[in-house]
Amino acid sequence: MFGSDSTEEAEWSLDELQALADTAGADTLDRVLQRRDSPDSATYLGKGKAREVVDVATTLDADLVIFDDELTPAQGRNLEEMAGVNPLAERGLKIVDRTGLILDIFAQHARSAEGKLQVELAQLNYRLPRLRGWGEVLSRMGGGIGTRRGPGETALEVERRSILRRIRRVKKDLTELERTRRLKRKQRNKTGIPVIALVGYTNAGKSTLLRALTDAGVLIEDRLFSTVDPMTRRLELGHGRHALVTDTVGFVRKLPHQLVESFNSTLEEVGEATMLLYIVDASGDPERQISAVDTVLKEIGVTGKPTLLVFNKIDLLSEVQLDKLRGRFPGAVFCAAGLDRKVQGVVAGIEAELSRLKVEVELNIPFERGDVVARVHDEGEVVEETYSEHGTRVTAR
Repeated sequence: MFGSDSTEEAEWSLDELQALADTAGADTLDRVLQRRDSPDSATYLGKGKAREVVDVATTLDADLVIFDDELTPAQGRNLEEMAGVNPLAERGLKIVDRTGLILDIFAQHARSAEGKLQVELAQLNYRLPRLRGWGEVLSRMGGGIGTRRGPGETALEVERRSILRRIRRVKKDLTELERTRRLKRKQRNKTGIPVIALVGYTNAGKSTLLRALTDAGVLIEDRLFSTVDPMTRRLELGHGRHALVTDTVGFVRKLPHQLVESFNSTLEEVGEATMLLYIVDASGDPERQISAVDTVLKEIGVTGKPTLLVFNKIDLLSEVQLDKLRGRFPGAVFCAAGLDRKVQGVVAGIEAELSRLKVEVELNIPFERGDVVARVHDEGEVVEETYSEHGTRVTAR
């Protein structure tokens, strides 16, 4: 805890860190909370507290000490030295920060070629300034497989050059994939079909709602960041219309800037969408979720976008809790996507929001242009259709 942070806020953050650790496959043995005015520049916690944490971890025979923030390279190195971290040992205490943990989870869950490259780029950018931690050890080990040193070159310098070379290659490959993605998006925009981006805190139920709305075959897990790769599915609306719904990566507090930069092209889908379907886990802490998601949206430049707020997992609330939530967010929609309860209310909310974005027009179409009348019916919503001696008068939006 730093500065004016409350104990409640700090505990909530640790709860989230514990959930992240569980998603990564780790079991939590203990938690430590410390209040400071600011992080210690050398060890984050201060030397005495850091030693205490290492001793507790050693007593518990723990494999990891995970910090709820991104450590600087110097802090990470000092803590590793204090913990006696050995990069050659199969077992032993390791120091991990929040950023490294989230990157590891993303690496586990990325499935598409683009997703894997985006995660790799984030990992490489995170790793590059932290190479110096084991320079001397690696130098004594020698060149390793597939490396060739120049005169007087250390293993650390070889590895740094290798990472920089790989970063250039990954960026080049991503540029090609981004070009394809933008071309597809441009072609999609030409059709005039509205695009709805699902946004929300990780594990709020975005993928579950996508499946309930569109019968999409998507991975559903009660874990953080189960969705890394975006998925787009068709949603049938009234009057023969339809929209495209895109599931995006979940947001979280302190989302690593390396990931935001690497996933820039994927997050562009949010900025280019017609409207946002903003999913909130009703059983969690709505205000904190909304605050965290708003922070990320602002960071990627998405503001003022038409939005429908959807509270999911209402089956986990009592009637009293649900009534209070309805009172605080009167314009929202409430559902339980996992049980397919009140999902049609979400569809109705989407239709209402899209209708507000439409421009109503009145057309006088000659009788011989029945093809135009048919197209208006296919691609728009006909409000009124009348006939005169000159042709068909259609009011549509």
